[in-house]
Amino acid sequence: MTSPKTILITGAGSGIGLQTVRLFVRNRWKVIAVDINEAAIDKLAAELGDLIVPFKGDVRTREGANALMAIASHVNNGRLDCLFNCAGLLQMGTHPSIDTYLIDRMIDVNIKGVLYCIDAALPLLKNTPGAHIVNMSSTSAEYGTPDHAVYSASKFFVRGLTEALNIEFEPLDIQVSAIVAPYVNTPMVNDAIFKASTIQKLGVKIEPEQVAKTVWDAVHGNKVIWRVGLDAAILNILTRLLGTSARGIVKKLTGY
Repeated sequence: MTSPKTILITGAGSGIGLQTVRLFVRNRWKVIAVDINEAAIDKLAAELGDLIVPFKGDVRTREGANALMAIASHVNNGRLDCLFNCAGLLQMGTHPSIDTYLIDRMIDVNIKGVLYCIDAALPLLKNTPGAHIVNMSSTSAEYGTPDHAVYSASKFFVRGLTEALNIEFEPLDIQVSAIVAPYVNTPMVNDAIFKASTIQKLGVKIEPEQVAKTVWDAVHGNKVIWRVGLDAAILNILTRLLGTSARGIVKKLTGY
């Protein structure tokens, strides 16, 4: 009997990460489900059974990333078919209104966490023919977005890193992709104390199951950027056509 393929998913305890865990388990993949919320991933493991390996992990340090990749190596004999960097934080509000602690935490998770996990996973991915890295980006990486400026900048980082490593890692037989989605119906968006005006103007149209399906497609495809929903496609076209002139559209959408 062939051993199941293995994916490591950060931010697996809720939202997009949780639905991606469920989808891959349904398709008989082994899932290393990583989240800082231990209760959430233990509950998920109890629900889904033996194909789940829950791990309470913190991606904000290299030590934390190395620890979770040590688990992945043990689970799959030094191999890993896919790393899905899903963990992310969103703080909305004008830049001066957001506490610097929260800004630093966003940078630690959204930027450092992605980079540290890729670096830690690379030896395992190199040992696995046809391996994939999938990173969670955002439509806010199309043009810098007011009311979540640092979040937007962090997703530009993810997109740029993805595009560069997609080229660098090609000789290693590692496909690197990014998922670009507008607002998704998750607790991170819905439970925010301050909500950017674009939420009301654009709406929350994407379900986490749609994003999970796109992750599945990315793991089985070879595109660099995977956009979810019509709004993501339209925003990309507008920013490519208008360049810096897209500033006016962004101002209207954000009410500035």
